[in-house]
Amino acid sequence: MDSPQFTAEPSSNGTVERDFTVGDVPGVLRSPASGADRAPLMYDVIIAGCGPTGAMLAAELRLHDVRVLVLEKETEPVSFVRIVGLHIRSLELMAMRGLLDRIREHGRQRPAGGFFAAIDKPAPKGLDSAHAYLLGIPQPVIVHLLEEHATQLGAQVRRGCAVAGLEQDDEGVTVELTDGEQLRSRYLVGCDGARSTVRKLLGVGFPGEPARTETLMGEMEVGVPQEEIAAKVTEIGRTNQRFWLRPFGAGAYSVVVPAAGVSDRAEPPTLEDFKQQLRAIAGTDFGVHSPRWLSRCGDATRLAERYRVGQVLLAGDAAHIHPPTGGQGLNLGLQDAFNLGWKLAAQIRGWAPKTLLDTYQTERHPVAEDVLDNTRAQMELHSTEPGPQALRRLLTELMDFDEVNRHLIEKITAIGIRYDFGEGPDLLGRRLRDIAVEQGHLYGLLHRGRGLLLDRTERLTVGGWSDRVDHLADPTAVLDVPCVLLRPDGHVAWIGDDQQDLDDHLSRWFGKPVD
Repeated sequence: MDSPQFTAEPSSNGTVERDFTVGDVPGVLRSPASGADRAPLMYDVIIAGCGPTGAMLAAELRLHDVRVLVLEKETEPVSFVRIVGLHIRSLELMAMRGLLDRIREHGRQRPAGGFFAAIDKPAPKGLDSAHAYLLGIPQPVIVHLLEEHATQLGAQVRRGCAVAGLEQDDEGVTVELTDGEQLRSRYLVGCDGARSTVRKLLGVGFPGEPARTETLMGEMEVGVPQEEIAAKVTEIGRTNQRFWLRPFGAGAYSVVVPAAGVSDRAEPPTLEDFKQQLRAIAGTDFGVHSPRWLSRCGDATRLAERYRVGQVLLAGDAAHIHPPTGGQGLNLGLQDAFNLGWKLAAQIRGWAPKTLLDTYQTERHPVAEDVLDNTRAQMELHSTEPGPQALRRLLTELMDFDEVNRHLIEKITAIGIRYDFGEGPDLLGRRLRDIAVEQGHLYGLLHRGRGLLLDRTERLTVGGWSDRVDHLADPTAVLDVPCVLLRPDGHVAWIGDDQQDLDDHLSRWFGKPVD
């Protein structure tokens, strides 16, 4: 980045541009218009919830010097070691912020493939990514690494604090904690999970379907030989994809088995629940004992009607829930954070175009709708009934066609997303892979969360936008178009070689230039 061709200037605009007119919004409490009784603004953004989505959003905001406080109701990080998977697009986002090498040290890579309804097909050749694999990593570890990243950038995290109430006015949000303390910020973002208090306080609808089935998940030791377990899992797995026992190291097994019915998800299962269901389905409980953690997961599917009400927004599980099949939940939340972070920062820093923050919902809501639909389809394919099993066999055959297999894996891993930026080449609105450039790799130029003009003509300039957009003049870049303008989240906002056209698109995404 020390090349004279790569120019950058720190952001220095601390003004605030308002885009919300106070009025009657259902479900939102309003303070009086007078500011006489209001506490002073303490933060730019308060984030409720320090899971992966909340921690990632905090880090993205801190890249732009936004004052951030993260509230986490739990006093200590979770102790159980559930393994989660980072899909291709999330791995790319980690690479864009210089986090991937650190995260990869704690995970285990496995080939991409077998994601859709657990149909065992390898990934098609030539996936358009330098990170075409799955990274399995313990959930407490990824949460810790992301929280550490956010705090190193200057975010504050307060544990043992939960939101109990909120009020909006023309200057910001008053957040009341469960102990009665009141805090003030310009914006509040609910990243507080499926039972989101922030969403409920806003009165935002959460339509969808309640859970019809539940699955028990846990890690425990077993009392029978591995060969006996493998034989039984192979036999049952031919028709039941929600059943497995897999070695997990140090004598433990990951155990997944359908529950007997649907119960309150807040109530953890017992070891006896596992034994009963293992005996009912496999004819043996495999001598399971000494559980490390036990949990349950339902197939409820819901999507918030709105992602934003005034100065309060929703992200992650607070905005959408769905069955875990395909492993998309954590990834969907991380990608919400990447989409929202730079836009909310732009609003606070004062250079955001008028409608920029609204694009968070217009872009991410349809993505969540698609994830909900594909998980619904996958759950049907997990059914042991004859009809779904016949459909599963047919889809298994169809996935032998490269186009079908590629379409499904790009859907699950989120590398097939194309935001609607208007008419233009197919690359417009899509993410750009980590291509080779003169300085090494493209993603290495995106660590600071700024826009980037990749200019193969060496004739263009970012001019008055250089405080928020970097410029790389590189005729050797491995790209089959003259120039691209990248947003901070790596999506292509413009393609071309005309300076005036570029200026128009810089204004569209990055506001007015500095004189």
